[in-house]
Amino acid sequence: MVREPQKRISTRGLTVWRISGAIHSLIPLILVGGAIVLTVIFSWPIWIIGAALMIFAIYTYLFVMIIPTMKWKRWRYEVRENEIELQHGVFVIKRTLVPMIRVQHVDTRQGPVLRKYRLATVTVSTAATIHEIPALDVTEAEELRFFISNLARVADNDV
Repeated sequence: MVREPQKRISTRGLTVWRISGAIHSLIPLILVGGAIVLTVIFSWPIWIIGAALMIFAIYTYLFVMIIPTMKWKRWRYEVRENEIELQHGVFVIKRTLVPMIRVQHVDTRQGPVLRKYRLATVTVSTAATIHEIPALDVTEAEELRFFISNLARVADNDV
């Protein structure tokens, strides 16, 4: 049996995913505000406000605490001479093998929140898809980008 990938992403990635979850929780907060306004305007039962607040609290707890933790625990990757293996998922674990011969180019990407925490995402492009390794330390991401690029160049020359 093939063993699962061993390398993990940075623990600071967990913080970034929690911040992202908090930002995404603003949409349900706006809906809760709308429910409160409608309840006052149309004299709806007061339990609607309580239900809306409860749903918002559960949603926020899930997307700020639970899902980022599960995502971080499951995210693994490994770069081998002939392939890149990725493993991720929350409820369904997905394992992907990207043959080095298929790699066309490798990039690093960094948004404002990732930059604040000195993290970057490595994107590996093939003809059909783009694969990401998120939340790597900036120096590790740059080293990995050059390493994959060199391996892809060697794999391309072997053909």
